[in-house]
Amino acid sequence: MISVRQHAISIAAIFLALAIGVVLGSGTLSDSLLSGLREDKTHLQNQINDLHEENNQLTGQLSAAEEFDRAVADRVVRDTLAQRTVVIVTTPDADPGDLDQVTRLIGSAGGSVTGRVALTDSFVDAANGDQLRTTVTNVIPAGIQLRSGSVDQGSLAGDLLGSVLLLGARNAQPQSTPEELALALDALRAGGFVAYDNGTVAPAQLAVVLTGDGSSGQGGNRGSIVARFAGALDSRGAGTVLAGRPGAADGNGPIAVVRSDTALASAVSTVDDADRESGRITTVLALQEQLGGGAGRYGTGPNATAVTVGAPIG
Repeated sequence: MISVRQHAISIAAIFLALAIGVVLGSGTLSDSLLSGLREDKTHLQNQINDLHEENNQLTGQLSAAEEFDRAVADRVVRDTLAQRTVVIVTTPDADPGDLDQVTRLIGSAGGSVTGRVALTDSFVDAANGDQLRTTVTNVIPAGIQLRSGSVDQGSLAGDLLGSVLLLGARNAQPQSTPEELALALDALRAGGFVAYDNGTVAPAQLAVVLTGDGSSGQGGNRGSIVARFAGALDSRGAGTVLAGRPGAADGNGPIAVVRSDTALASAVSTVDDADRESGRITTVLALQEQLGGGAGRYGTGPNATAVTVGAPIG
């Protein structure tokens, strides 16, 4: 008969054997697992190295393409805007470097910039809509009737500024007097809605609305305000191009809003890579296209239909 002591010793021996087996087995498993992890790490490191090399190659190719575009830009746009005039309106997030380069290329194309007007944060803030609408309705030039559909602040302000900043599409003549232009701009500046230098703004045939990466268009209705402003501006002159950085074509950015609206997209040309020389060239070519009554969605962002004028995305 097995005693309690012998039973206890047997059970202890069983547990000891199990413990030894677990230790020996775990050692083997550990070695196998570590070996597998080392192989995975090596494989992943090789993938990372390959991706770094590919990224460096693509960056080099992109830099070379940018240098090429800079080298040929003046020749590409030469005479495309000969004796044409352009006014440039910037949003709060527009990059000063983009502004300078677009201005330079307009000059290379034979055109001239008749003025720069900067929209402020207050202009694109929906909370200031009532104040902006009141300011606009108080300075409407004599003989100018704002469009009945211009009820939101972007459309209303674009309709007013279009009537004073742009020449008539058919006759290329001013739609208001110099005094009415000065009054409208002064009133908007006094309200904190625009900024400009005195004596530097005159009416033009065409307009560029230059925006940034979409930071002024991602919150609330800011993108919509800028988009509808550009649309109303376009309706008053020979054409308008809304150009910006890639982020402006995403989400609720101004370029994205224009592209999602059939009426706006058929009138206002959009360029979503104005931070690159190719996009600035496209901006100038799009202005020329606007003179002929055309419009397009250019760049590489969402809903773009061509990389540049005359070059559809395959």
